[in-house]
Amino acid sequence: MDKLDVLIVGGGITGLASAWWLARSGMSVEVWEADKRTGGKIMSNRQDGYLTERAASMVLNFRPEVVEMVREAGLESAKTGRLPAAEARRYLLHQNCLRALPMRMGAMMTSPLWSMRGKLRLLAEPFIFSSGRADESVSEFITRRLGREVLEKAIEPFVAGTLAADPDQTCAAAALPRLTALERRYGSLAAGVLVNRVLRRRTACTTDTFSFHGGMGALVENLARTPGINVRTGYSVDELVRERDGWRVTATTPHGQQTLSARQVIVTTPASVAAALIDRVDNELAELLRGIGYAAVNVVHAGMARDAVGHPLDGTGFLAPRGASAVLTGNLWMSTLFPDRAPPGKVLLTSYLGGVRAPQVADWDDNRLVDETLRTLRPLVNLKADPEMVRIDRHLEALPVYHGAYQLRMQAIAARLRQIHGLHLEANYRGGVSVRDRLVRGHAVANAILAAHPSVERKSREGSGNSAEVVALQQATS
Repeated sequence: MDKLDVLIVGGGITGLASAWWLARSGMSVEVWEADKRTGGKIMSNRQDGYLTERAASMVLNFRPEVVEMVREAGLESAKTGRLPAAEARRYLLHQNCLRALPMRMGAMMTSPLWSMRGKLRLLAEPFIFSSGRADESVSEFITRRLGREVLEKAIEPFVAGTLAADPDQTCAAAALPRLTALERRYGSLAAGVLVNRVLRRRTACTTDTFSFHGGMGALVENLARTPGINVRTGYSVDELVRERDGWRVTATTPHGQQTLSARQVIVTTPASVAAALIDRVDNELAELLRGIGYAAVNVVHAGMARDAVGHPLDGTGFLAPRGASAVLTGNLWMSTLFPDRAPPGKVLLTSYLGGVRAPQVADWDDNRLVDETLRTLRPLVNLKADPEMVRIDRHLEALPVYHGAYQLRMQAIAARLRQIHGLHLEANYRGGVSVRDRLVRGHAVANAILAAHPSVERKSREGSGNSAEVVALQQATS
């Protein structure tokens, strides 16, 4: 039997994206997924007329690779953009009230959210020197460049709410790569944003926030059906063995033990699972992976009548700074964001609890989760009645936390991988946790494999006709 070109271990969004990019270039690809379904944490559910998302709820995109994939995968017609009401505001929990978070400099200068001292400190950003340190935490980086007030009121809620992490421990270069890259290249965030905005106007890719009809599950389901990709569920990989010209992979399957030979292997599982698989291949690499921690997050979806909520819900939702909420990090107003998330006359509010800020939440039972969520929401959005629909999604390992000297760890992992021909590690502990990041990283690992096989016809591999300068800047700031 001929060797398979590429075997992908793990059928989450990273594995499926990598498979899509490879299959469209003519390579033979299989995806082995231990679960009964593909998609990983991404899954959309219908319950009592409400559409909830188990994990990722949208794509915030500015990358041409994602535009290309959505278009060529036939998903353009399935896209659904944000509703007009969701464009209005983003809120922040401040002094026990929801306050509109200004998104532009002019609005920030007039907002009551910021003190005069905080506003003046923000204006001083272009005159702040770079520290030159590669190991700064998010808190150190933001405080140095923008001041303590911006950290506490804007960045800490973002890091806790979207990354489930602690800014005091989180590596700035890993969690805020675009901002740290702007400082490295231009010496100032303000100057970098200005130059970046000018250059981006020359590209065809603009910022776009979207989901899909039927939810984010439509994305992974579509990718899994791509012609040329053999997806096998219930395949739990037990062993990776290096061969002279590739890899021998053995898995426990519904049909007994199966073995396959492949020239290249991409492991897209969580870090602990990847470490166990490659321990015999490279113990040092496995130890680096074992040092990556994860945060637990619980998601509480609440559906209710529109007249049971006194707040206009005229925005995307709100984030909560650590001083304002002990366990709830954020709340998305899903029925305001996208159509068809709630029945007519109803609303859907999705809350996120836990993360590094409140690890104890992982042990709470359903009743306590719901009670705490409603206790927090009731005065903020003027809840007048209990929800008619509740769904809870639990993630013990929701997201990797980019804590400590994370960039050094990633560099060490990359160095070890360069010594192991044909093995690739791609998961959300490398290169970002968002759906956009995972699609782009899938494109990158596919390109690396295709570059090693020049005989394979590479179809639209670069994803954009931009000049080298613009592409380099996009990569540096994404």
